[in-house]
Amino acid sequence: MPYATQADLVARFGTTELAQLTDRTAGTTIDAAVVSAALADADALIESYLALRYALPVTPVPAMLLRVAADVARYLLHGNAASDAVRTAYEDALKVLRDLADGRAALPGAAAAPAGATPAAAGGGRVLVSAPDRVFARASLPDYFG
Repeated sequence: MPYATQADLVARFGTTELAQLTDRTAGTTIDAAVVSAALADADALIESYLALRYALPVTPVPAMLLRVAADVARYLLHGNAASDAVRTAYEDALKVLRDLADGRAALPGAAAAPAGATPAAAGGGRVLVSAPDRVFARASLPDYFG
């Protein structure tokens, strides 16, 4: 279930802006596939922050998440050409997500994550790094330099 829809983006940012961002040729019509991809990417980002605290997907969608999803999708549609205002809205959305993930903010009415939710259970996990033994170490340097 998406946290924002194309209609939400049109209501917030206007048809003209969405058409210019999504129509790769003339900039006159909204390309629903491009909008859908940006909204899916925004949803994935949102859920990556919320997975350990809330049951996903969060339903019904709180107004706060709708705004966050819209701002993230808009930023993604702008890409490298994002204005300062669009970038600031995106950074503010990330701050809200961090606050939700860290417990400094809450989504009233949203169900808590299942008991025992861990990063691995939520799709994350630990990164294990392995490497060969060190060739040069303080104790072995005299072997090389006499």
